[in-house]
Amino acid sequence: MDPHNSAQDVHRCDLCETAIVHSYCDVCHVNLCKPCIGDHISDGYDKHKIVPFKERRSTLIYPKCETHPHKVCELQCKDCNNISICSFCTASEQHRGHIFVQISTVYKAQKETIKKDAEELVNTLSPTYEEIARDLENQLANLDGGYEKLTSAMSKQEEQWHREIDIVINKMKTEISEIKVKHRDILQKHLNEIKQIQSLIEQTLRAINEIEKSTEVSPTIAYSSKIREFSKLPPKIQVSMPTFIPKPIDREKLYSLFGQVTPLSTAAEGKVLSLIQPNTPVGELLDEPELVATIQTGYETLRCVACLNDGSIWTSGKTNDIKCFNSKGSLLQTVKQKSGKYPNDIAVDSDGDLLYNSGATRTVCKVKNGQTEEMIRLLEWTPSKLCVTSTGDLLVTMFSDDKTQSKVVRYSGSTEKQTIQFDYKGKPLYSGNNTSKYITENRNNDICVADWAAGAVVVVNQDGKLRWRYTGHPSVTKNKSFEPLGITTDSQSRILTADSYNHCIHILDQNGQFLRYIDNCDLKDSTGLCVDNNDNLIVCGLYKGNVKKIKYLK
Repeated sequence: MDPHNSAQDVHRCDLCETAIVHSYCDVCHVNLCKPCIGDHISDGYDKHKIVPFKERRSTLIYPKCETHPHKVCELQCKDCNNISICSFCTASEQHRGHIFVQISTVYKAQKETIKKDAEELVNTLSPTYEEIARDLENQLANLDGGYEKLTSAMSKQEEQWHREIDIVINKMKTEISEIKVKHRDILQKHLNEIKQIQSLIEQTLRAINEIEKSTEVSPTIAYSSKIREFSKLPPKIQVSMPTFIPKPIDREKLYSLFGQVTPLSTAAEGKVLSLIQPNTPVGELLDEPELVATIQTGYETLRCVACLNDGSIWTSGKTNDIKCFNSKGSLLQTVKQKSGKYPNDIAVDSDGDLLYNSGATRTVCKVKNGQTEEMIRLLEWTPSKLCVTSTGDLLVTMFSDDKTQSKVVRYSGSTEKQTIQFDYKGKPLYSGNNTSKYITENRNNDICVADWAAGAVVVVNQDGKLRWRYTGHPSVTKNKSFEPLGITTDSQSRILTADSYNHCIHILDQNGQFLRYIDNCDLKDSTGLCVDNNDNLIVCGLYKGNVKKIKYLK
């Protein structure tokens, strides 16, 4: 066994490689036996420091001073961002009156911190991450089995549907067979009656023939004509065949009747700090937001705005005209809402198609290639505001006919997927009335609702669980109550909401912490908001009928 590679062997001298170590050079980090100490320090280098082996690595190696290269830095200057300095530096004009601390003291404190960090990493964090990794590996290992169970359950439902369809079809076939028997009986009965009459006619003809041939007086005189009786023809029976009228197949309805595949849900226990940051540049807020452009829309009352990828915007007000303008303010297109009433809200889907909803008809419609098609029709609820999510789903805020309840419903196409209405205690998340509740989805998939009547921004996660409420920021300059209207989010998951009574926009982070106001661009009576691809804020002026583009990021 190689003595240098054996874990059971004692430490050996690094020079002779045979003798047991006695000392240690704390500068060169070399193990030394007694005879080899002289050889080690005989190289002319005057900085060697030989210490007993048990005291190895006890000598601090201080950094050299940049100002005085012949000195080492044993101090830190607290007033100069803790830069390292030597004793000569303390007497210089640059550090006059400053506070100094021994580097050795900082070193020892940091060593304690490092020791505690190492213990926490070894004893707590590393095992925790190992447990998380094992759990994820187990989830991955069980993934195929779980989805096989899912498809198996669906296959069972398929078999059940086939059985039920067979039962329905067989029942209909039995009904047809019974109808066929009745049909035959009716025809046969009438045929028998006709044949009886035919037999009587034949008998009458034979009797007439005999009388005609006979010269006897009595039968001739006794003959009674039956022509009148036979002239009463029976009604011609025409029994119509039954018909089968197939009903059109409504795939969406079939899909909803067959069952429902719940959306993928990710539940995170606790707050996890991601060490892997995205490459998206973080835009810092401008000290003074800038008004970039103003577009006159021609509306007397402007309520909603929606941005397209090319920089153009859709706008709607209290008319049935929905107008699209380019970034320079030129009118590109006008769509007339079919109901003749003004839309409650507008949105743009992932294909760039316009969506709008009508409170008068309780519908949500899509305008594609100039054609309007109905997507959703509600009963007992009225749609209010719209939001297209990152996955292409549609979020709709709505209120009940009696104006006592409000909720958010997620749709995939025309299929309802999710309803968000109550918190975990069964209490309503939103105020129950017909006031506008603007809605947006944040980049972290949170669903953010500006509840005007409640005076709050209500944020739930994608599973509908309440995350936080924001009820305004205390300010001596904003003395009216916080009643948010429009709401939108930017690329950094900041949330912006219009506070029209205080003539400003509140900017929040994704956890509901207030960051700042935008209040320098004449934002009186602001309503609908959106953010374009360049993180410019687009704001509707309710009674001025204009749209403002505001740059608020560096």
